[in-house]
Amino acid sequence: MSLNTHIRKALAVEIETLADIAYVAWERDLLPFLNGAATLRAAERNRLSAAVRDGLERIIVAEVDGVAVGWCQRSRGRAYIPFLFVTPLLQNQGVGSSLLRRMESMLELEGADRIQLDTLADNVRAVNFYQHHGYQILALKSEGQPGREAQMSVRLEKRLDPWHGPIDDIE
Repeated sequence: MSLNTHIRKALAVEIETLADIAYVAWERDLLPFLNGAATLRAAERNRLSAAVRDGLERIIVAEVDGVAVGWCQRSRGRAYIPFLFVTPLLQNQGVGSSLLRRMESMLELEGADRIQLDTLADNVRAVNFYQHHGYQILALKSEGQPGREAQMSVRLEKRLDPWHGPIDDIE
């Protein structure tokens, strides 16, 4: 099944909608791998709302039938993707791939020759997704707050091939 996905810039009126998409995806896909999960829920909801609000101008949104179903954010000033979320009901339908490809194109047009991102090492679905899209594992790293058990994350990187020539030569 192929969805008719439209990619566009995020709008200020949808901050909470995007935070909701992120939270539901986080709860399903990442929460099972985290220690002390029950205490993390409210903090994560607040963190995701703040991330959307603070990075709105660097977010692209996937829409299906006029409804936001996923989003991807890039960092300010570097080729790094801190967030890519798709509502769980539409995962494995190409929405995440569309968002990732569009963000890669945007970063490439800005001159990036590589993109990096991180995901939890235990989240095999995400690691496989990124590897399927050409990302390679650079490193494993331990993350966590003092006094809590650390989580392992994976840093992945994809090399890009930005065009460095006159526009007239592109066919």
